[in-house]
Amino acid sequence: MTTGTFRGLITLVLIIAFLGIVRWAYSRRRREAFDEAANLPFADDEPHDEREGRR
Repeated sequence: MTTGTFRGLITLVLIIAFLGIVRWAYSRRRREAFDEAANLPFADDEPHDEREGRR
């Protein structure tokens, strides 16, 4: 096996892995979990108390 063939096979494996990850990320089954994760920065764990001057 020459170096060029080996590099070509590695490239093919990486392209297939990349396409698999893209397919997984955009699958309908994952949409709800990703939407929930996208809203985590907006979740408020602690209520604000205006009387104590917290913001």
